[in-house]
Amino acid sequence: MEAGLLMHILFFIGIIVESMTGALAAGKFKMDLMGVMFVALVTAIGGGSVRDMLFDHHPLTWIKHPEYIWIILIAALVATRIPMIIVKFERVFLILDALGLVVFSIVGTEIVMQNHNNMTLAICGGVITGVFGGILRDMLCNRIPLIFQKEIYASVAIFASGLYYVLIVFFDISVGIASIVTLICGTALRLIGIYYKLGLPIFSIEEK
Repeated sequence: MEAGLLMHILFFIGIIVESMTGALAAGKFKMDLMGVMFVALVTAIGGGSVRDMLFDHHPLTWIKHPEYIWIILIAALVATRIPMIIVKFERVFLILDALGLVVFSIVGTEIVMQNHNNMTLAICGGVITGVFGGILRDMLCNRIPLIFQKEIYASVAIFASGLYYVLIVFFDISVGIASIVTLICGTALRLIGIYYKLGLPIFSIEEK
């Protein structure tokens, strides 16, 4: 299987999984069907849209591929019918979510690299694509975004984006091999973080 086709398949898995997590988050706050679909859309394509607007990349991904919207909406509706099944297979979804995070980070990094030969900008593009959908989801659900609390989520996106850039630019490795290596390493880091409950130091001020 070609690397491009593999990434395309994983990207589809990513938007499906993210849309389902968005739908479940909306369900926990008893939103109506419109709310569920909107939160699912924001979760799945919000990061890419923010990236495209910030880096003046047009047309936006979902405008160029409007079929993504239908895929996301269908996945969200499916999630509303089988919430207990999704919760039961939470470990599977955690693995798929980890894959989605790394795939989105790689895609975002690659898109920015096509127009900006700058490591900082490339990593920023990857991180925005990887995590901003979750940030918007949590904001719509009126809660502090998970990535700002305890899990190494954004850190994985930074690692994946940086690794992909270094492999392409400094080691002159093909896009396919760089994508696969980054996918394996980034996903492994995310799963290790989940298993060992790794997190960044927490800053806390206690008022007297």
